[in-house]
Amino acid sequence: MTSGTGATIKVEEISPVKKKISFEIPWEEVKRELDTAYRTVGKKARVKGFRPGKTPRRILETYFKEDAEGEAIQSLVNRSFEEAMQANSLVPVARPDIEQGGILSDRNFTYSATVEVEPIVSPQGYTGVELTREDATVTDRDLEARLEELRNMYSSLQDVEGNRAVQAGDFLIIDFQGKLGGVERQELTEAGFRIEVGSKRLVPGFEDALTGMKKGDSKEFTVKFPDDYHVKEFASQDITFHVTVRDVKVKVLPDLDDQFVKNFERYESLEALKADLRKSLEDEKAAKAKAALRKAINDRLLEQNPFEVPEAYVERQIFSMMIEYQRRMVMSGMDPDNAAKVAANLHDQFRDEATRLVRAGILLQKIAEKESITVDDTEIDGRIREMAARYGRDFESMKASYEKDNLTDRLRDQILEEKTLDFIESRANIR
Repeated sequence: MTSGTGATIKVEEISPVKKKISFEIPWEEVKRELDTAYRTVGKKARVKGFRPGKTPRRILETYFKEDAEGEAIQSLVNRSFEEAMQANSLVPVARPDIEQGGILSDRNFTYSATVEVEPIVSPQGYTGVELTREDATVTDRDLEARLEELRNMYSSLQDVEGNRAVQAGDFLIIDFQGKLGGVERQELTEAGFRIEVGSKRLVPGFEDALTGMKKGDSKEFTVKFPDDYHVKEFASQDITFHVTVRDVKVKVLPDLDDQFVKNFERYESLEALKADLRKSLEDEKAAKAKAALRKAINDRLLEQNPFEVPEAYVERQIFSMMIEYQRRMVMSGMDPDNAAKVAANLHDQFRDEATRLVRAGILLQKIAEKESITVDDTEIDGRIREMAARYGRDFESMKASYEKDNLTDRLRDQILEEKTLDFIESRANIR
């Protein structure tokens, strides 16, 4: 096909989302562009003996040929590439990879552009989806488990009564020395080590051997290290340990009574605490059930609508996931440089999930377009107002920070996805 620039264009499909477009632009068009480029260069050129703007073309060609041809090529490529995109209804998602051999006098200018484009998706099967909603009912057992968690948070360690033997659940301070082939190893030796018996923190058999010992006791025993132990030298080996128990403590949980409630300023009675815990459990279970339902919707949509996505989109998503992982690692105490290295090493492991997220995002966007689902500014303001209230900030400053950090468009996309999922859910068959 021929474009408005007079270029002959050939489109080759590398994949549904990647095209190689070859261009041939007639010499007449190239010559016109070169003349324009030399006029532009001539206005800026400073050549001894010539007034600005009056330098002859042959002199400009001697000193500024590369500049003029570079400007002409850029202009020819930009214009013809844009025309080719519009004429073929293609939307590029990243900068094209351009290959060209330069301008040759009296020859047509040829170049190729390899470019990733938006996938053409016509979403199917998003109404009447068969789904199962998780039961979000909070049981008495759920409440008891949550109360037990609270009791554990406010527990204390006390000395065991009398000379009682160690049992599962006790908290010990021990010294131990490990030997491999009769030789004591520094890596298997420690003093003042704290361990909860039964926590399975140490190699299988070690904690079992501590039960029955008493404070002040010493004991020697042998355990076989697992085949997949992280130190290869010790994997599958029999290691002999000499252990001394320095201290034995037992966890004591507080009684669930009005005295316990005094730990929390918000509650007048145990019943008020239980009511609040039940409410938070209901919110958690409802959120979990909703998240599971949303995932099921995305899974069904992806099954029904197979399509490829541009690598540029996937890479952007992976980068976003790496940044988020790094942020979480730093918040949990890891050194920022180490966190960055760990995140970078996870690049390939993030690929499958990143591809899935990109595909789901494109599908939901296309469904929103098809069903005329939109997000207006009042909805964005409403969401920012909710977040400002949650974090104890005022609305105006939070909105300003969203706009300053260019986060408003991301928030718009997030709300649009939620509204589209709500639409699909409202038309699903849910059991």
